[in-house]
Amino acid sequence: MRPEILSNLAVVPRLRQSERTQAIAGIEVTDAAGTTVIADLAAALAAGRTTRLAFLNAHCVNVARNDPAYHAALRRFLVLPDGIGVDLAGRILHGRPFTENLNGTDFVPRLLAALAPYRLRVALIGAAPGVAERAAERLAVDIPGHTFLAVSDGYFGADHRPEVLKKLAAAKADIVIVALGVPGQERFIAEHLTPEHGRLFIGVGALLDFLAGEVQRAPRLVRAVRAEWVWRLSLEPARLWRRYILGNPIFLAAILRDRYVRSHNH
Repeated sequence: MRPEILSNLAVVPRLRQSERTQAIAGIEVTDAAGTTVIADLAAALAAGRTTRLAFLNAHCVNVARNDPAYHAALRRFLVLPDGIGVDLAGRILHGRPFTENLNGTDFVPRLLAALAPYRLRVALIGAAPGVAERAAERLAVDIPGHTFLAVSDGYFGADHRPEVLKKLAAAKADIVIVALGVPGQERFIAEHLTPEHGRLFIGVGALLDFLAGEVQRAPRLVRAVRAEWVWRLSLEPARLWRRYILGNPIFLAAILRDRYVRSHNH
């Protein structure tokens, strides 16, 4: 991190450490207010610590149960709760919902806006060709404090990965936003990104598509009642029906099984 950024971020007041978690399918998910998480991330940036940030929803849990490498990678991340599914899991397994729904589509712009006075360099990787560039343009308009750099689309593959990593290192980013989908983005971050590439690495799913206007976000009312998944299913039924129509019942059944096993082991 550049020295001037370090000195500026050092004045950010730090709230209590985000140490309270709830375990969902063996994954420790942070249970804290967004303001607390933002303060902790700012403090980590100021200290020059590497942080990996991921968001866990019901689909991610289903994937993690069947993908040991993804499950293992998440142990190296600060994991935030995303959506009504994990909130319901918290109620079933731990008797309480999460303090706040911190889905990446809303939280990442919120985090960047909070850090805007410190003028960071933010690199974007992922999505279809041209999407990262348009997302960077949109972010530069919405949050003008930072410098946003589109490094690569998400179709570089293993053969071109060294070239992308070299370009990312040259960008000297403070924050790297990776949109390669689950579990690819978390594994890419955990297995390939080091301090030479940045300090805060964030797996963001479809965020770049939303920012670039490739995918329309649900109306505010739909989001308020936490039914954005229904909206996304209506827009892309062929691609998402397995994730939601099949995945949601599978997720809930597995959570109920986890509760049953735990109750009979105590």
